[in-house]
Order: sequence, then structure tokens, then C-alpha cells
Amino acid sequence: MTSVNVITRYTTPAAPAWLESARRPFHADLYAFFSSEFNGIITDPLWMRVPVDDHLVHRGDGVFETLKCVSGRVYCLREHLDRLYASAREIGLAPPGHPEHIREIILEVLRAGERRDALIRVLVSRGPGSMGVSPYDCPSPHLYILAHRLPPAFMEQHPEGARLALSRIPVKAGLLATIKTCNYLPNALLKKDAVDQGADFAVNLDECGFIAEGATENVGLVTPEGGLLVPRPGRILPGTTLNRALALAEQGLREGWLTSKGEEALTPADLNRAAEILIFGTTTNVTAVTTWNGRPVADGRPGPVAKHLGALLVAEQQGDNPYTTRAFA
Repeated sequence: MTSVNVITRYTTPAAPAWLESARRPFHADLYAFFSSEFNGIITDPLWMRVPVDDHLVHRGDGVFETLKCVSGRVYCLREHLDRLYASAREIGLAPPGHPEHIREIILEVLRAGERRDALIRVLVSRGPGSMGVSPYDCPSPHLYILAHRLPPAFMEQHPEGARLALSRIPVKAGLLATIKTCNYLPNALLKKDAVDQGADFAVNLDECGFIAEGATENVGLVTPEGGLLVPRPGRILPGTTLNRALALAEQGLREGWLTSKGEEALTPADLNRAAEILIFGTTTNVTAVTTWNGRPVADGRPGPVAKHLGALLVAEQQGDNPYTTRAFA
């Protein structure tokens, strides 16, 4: 791949009438797009295209990460890239470029999009080559990076808290549960199930009946004794936001608004008894669950741990520290 300093920012060509007719209002949410196919960045959503024979499209054969830029700072960039490369290794996929190279492209895409607040989707695909199923049909992997709209965090839109439901959608099997592949059909069905149940989020169980995860979120709880507990790893994707929240929880132990923290095999009964239920995610930050399976959680209002942890996480995202990377001067 060509070095970052010669990536072209393409001037959008005049779209033919048939393509221009496809423009929709939601395209305004797409800011800038990089494709290794043409080693350039384009800002017109009509030209943000992926080849139809890319195995990402018709097989879900690839890995991805979603990062966010807040006030011009990318949060947990190194952690997301580490997980991207770990996921790629697990499926025998070599990203087209070393991590520092992809890091610089991410920053270039953000600058081209000219938004200091944005989400960044980084996709590494098996690449184009056939409409078959064999990964060996693809001569080389492709890289796509998109900067798009960052919606307000859930608690900003819904300060009363979230509704969480138990889903019957099965947890992903084995290895697929712990890597971030582009095959997100189970996740999409989890979200559909949440909406169908009249909830904001849904969580599923593993084969032993233990709490697993949501569509794009991790779940945790605060015990009546004030301890923060999250599911044990192994059948869930290790969340970057969850990991930072657990680290920030050290302050709660020092200040006394937490008595302990840890990982444990959690059941729906544990959620029934919880003083607080929390959701952790890149776009959701720390979200307080106030309704679980149609019943109020404790007094039905966001609790103190959700408020404390949420404030610490937002402050970290907006400041200059080892977990933020400036994208703009």
C-alpha cells in the first residue's frame, strides 16, 4: 500500500443522473471514506462504494472496529487497533499495512470529514476475487475506513435510563464470540429482538444460562453491597469501553462509591437482585438500565455508580491523556 503522505483526496466527479437520483437525506451522516482499492479519500457518499465481489459483502468475511472521535480526540485508538489485529489473526487475515499506517489513515479520514465529533468504522476485508466462499479466491485484503455521524450518547437522549430485555437469540459459538468479525447477523437479530420487545437493548445467555452480551454492548451490575460485577470473558467480546470503565472504577474504590469490582458468571437472577444494571459501549458510554424485563431496577432511577462512572468516562474522552489521540491541531 502507498504511504500515508501521498494518499489522494479525490475531487468528486459529476455523478450521472441515475446515481444522483440515489442521493438520500441520511447520506449527510457520512463524512469521508478511504478505500485501499484506489488508495484515496472521498467525501461524497454516492461514491463510497465497496466491490460487490468483495467477500466482506457476500460472506461477511472480514473484521472491523468502531471508534469515536470526541472534541477532536480519538478515544482508545491503540486499544481498538490492537483488537482489530488480534481479530484478523484469528481468522488468518493480514491487514494491508501495519498499525501505525492504519492509525494515520484514520486521522486523515477524520480531517477530510471535517467533523471533530464522529464515529470511525475500520473494516479489513478478505478482498474481492470471486463470488465463491473460499478465502483463497481473494488475491489481497482490502481496507475501508469511514467517518460518519456520532449520535448523542444514550443517557444524553434518555436521562431516565434504558429498558433492557432478555433475548432468546443464541450467543455466538466458540471463537466467533470473542472476535469482532463482519458477520453481525446474530447482533442485528439481538437488536431486532430488543425493539420487538419494546426495549432499548437486549442481552442473551450462553449455553449454561449465564449472561453474555448485547448487540453491541457489554452488561454489568452493581450488587446490593455496592460491588461492580461484569461477566467473565470467554463467551463475550472484550469491550474497550468496559475495560476502561473497570479501570476507572478504581477511583470508586478509593472514594467509597464502590466496595469491590470483579468478573463473575452472572445469571438473570443476579440482574433481578441488582442495585444497578449498567451497559457499556462505544456509542452508549455508560448507560443506566432502569427497567429489566419489564420490571424496575431498584427504585427505577439511574443509580450513583452509573452516574460516577459515566462522568469519569466522558471526562477521559474529552481530555488529553494516554487514551486519547488528537486528530486536529
